[in-house]
Amino acid sequence: MTQFVATIAWKRGAQPFADNRYSRAHAWRFDGGLTVPASSSPHSVPLPMSDPGALDPEEALVAAVSSCHMLFFLSIAAQRGLIVDSYCDQAVGLMDRNGEGKMAITRITLAPAIVFGGERAPAAAELDAIHHSAHQKCYIANSIKAEVLIKGVP
Repeated sequence: MTQFVATIAWKRGAQPFADNRYSRAHAWRFDGGLTVPASSSPHSVPLPMSDPGALDPEEALVAAVSSCHMLFFLSIAAQRGLIVDSYCDQAVGLMDRNGEGKMAITRITLAPAIVFGGERAPAAAELDAIHHSAHQKCYIANSIKAEVLIKGVP
């Protein structure tokens, strides 16, 4: 078993609280020393209580799924002797009501643009197989209920 730790810190300071108009800005601190400014999404909590320049949990979830998929994709490609020169994904999460009627990220669509170098690029079937394998191995995708789609992969 492996543990992953994040410290989430928020302080009220001098702002009112009971009126529900307090700032949602806070910080995420990770064990490697990185601190990330975070906030509620302006889609969930209107300005000025949200900070649109900070990372929100919904974006973080979408990024985590995309990053996990990419890391497994790169590993599998390397094992197959492929050379990946670049991988860029513009992942999109869809917030909607789930089957229980609750608001949730119900779908995450990955749209990776991958450039291969070296002497060989994978055929479409091999590329699809790598994506399927990466998805099956992705810890984050295995941890969520949302459907994860990869554009161009059946």
